[in-house]
Amino acid sequence: MRTFPEPAEVSREVRPAPPRYRNEIGKYGIHRSSRCVDCGRCVETCRYGVHVRPEGYLHVMRPYDYRCIGPDCKDTGICCIEACPRGALKLSANPVSETMGDHRWTPDLLLSTWAMAETGRPPGTHLESEVGASGGGFDRLRFRFPDSPPAGLRREDISTRLPLNRRGDSRPRITIDVPWYGGGMSFGSTNIRALLGKARVAKAFNGFTCTGEGGYPERFIPYRDHVITQVATGLFGVREETIQRAPIVEFKYAQGAKPGLGGHLLGDKNTPSVAAMRETVAGVSLFSPFPFHSVYSVEDHKKHLDWIAHVNPRALLSAKVSTPGDVDMVAVGVYYAGGHILHLDGSYGGTGAAPNVAKKNIAMPIEYAIGRVHRFLEAEGIRDRITVIASGGIRTPADAAKAIALGADGCVIGTAELVALGCIRCTACESGRGCARGIATTDDALLELIDVEWCTQRLVNLYAAWRHALVELLYRLGLDSVSALRGRTDLLTHLDYDDEA
Repeated sequence: MRTFPEPAEVSREVRPAPPRYRNEIGKYGIHRSSRCVDCGRCVETCRYGVHVRPEGYLHVMRPYDYRCIGPDCKDTGICCIEACPRGALKLSANPVSETMGDHRWTPDLLLSTWAMAETGRPPGTHLESEVGASGGGFDRLRFRFPDSPPAGLRREDISTRLPLNRRGDSRPRITIDVPWYGGGMSFGSTNIRALLGKARVAKAFNGFTCTGEGGYPERFIPYRDHVITQVATGLFGVREETIQRAPIVEFKYAQGAKPGLGGHLLGDKNTPSVAAMRETVAGVSLFSPFPFHSVYSVEDHKKHLDWIAHVNPRALLSAKVSTPGDVDMVAVGVYYAGGHILHLDGSYGGTGAAPNVAKKNIAMPIEYAIGRVHRFLEAEGIRDRITVIASGGIRTPADAAKAIALGADGCVIGTAELVALGCIRCTACESGRGCARGIATTDDALLELIDVEWCTQRLVNLYAAWRHALVELLYRLGLDSVSALRGRTDLLTHLDYDDEA
């Protein structure tokens, strides 16, 4: 195996990371008519960078209208449309933006995630950045905020750190700086540059990303202290050295988006490089069985964890499970088998490759599973001995906070990271050439659409914006740490049951 030098430090510094396209999709359009005389009043007026005249240019450039906040600008008193002396500017809604996404990932949620990835700041109020239009799940939950935060509470003193080892055993006391980490995406399902961006932001924020079930790419080795390796039912690319390399080893028993179906990678994404990683034949569709055919009981699960514990005496042990009706019993079994982390994966997540019939009809919604597991572990007296991580539909920092208030310790995010890289939710992830943005692709030509540094900075900005929003939410709730939010269902209200909401 080749050796890799230790990478340079990846900075958390927020820097502008503009989109890859000159005319990125926005909520509004600004149209400049032939009456424009290039006086530059719009450039002087707009504070959002919509109008630009570069040094040495005579003409004002075509508007960067994806940055426009729309009618809200009139309330600021410095609107470019009203300031134009020739009346040459006109505002309209952009019909293209309305074609993106779905009820869970609405156009506003996509655009607000892009804005955070570009600027590192929460988006403007012209975008709905907290809830979608699904009519259920986290979209029906709201926080109850006190009239004012406690005297003496300061935002800079609020802790977002999360310990992952609560067992008190001899294994490392790993603590991450923000209560989420990157989801498992395999080499083959997602391109290597996006995956390296995920690994680099994990290093920057002292967190983790996960290999998924496609093996451990060598280019991850410089970031090995921040990479979870996954052992899934197909055992693709699982080797003793990859297990020994990882600070956390995750058994994937099921994925919330397709429980009972295993994993699948269609043949056109199984390129020679992917096949070499997975030790399979190129061009052949790959399917992971369900379940592990060596695990049919808690005792069998314990044998699996014991195997990993002996191969890597320093690794924390995680089990990723979906949310069946008896998920509370599964949770207890994971703890008594020796697990440090229980990763609950709900049905709202997954990429466009997951079949809708599975996503919508099999697993328990994550917001029900979290509370059920949290209460059962409390009743068993072991809640503070295991870390519960929730995933499957965590789109925003508000969603993450709601999951924690329901009883999780932290979250895993996946789709939000891909959206930050420009995903438009076209749901063509299963095809090697289907991804319009070159993210979920194995095609070399599409791979050239993005580079590692750009991916890294977009994700650094996203994480910074999420942390800022989470701290602000905790401040408004009067809490000094994210751990103080766990299980605080009294701070939540459901729109279906509370007349005051």
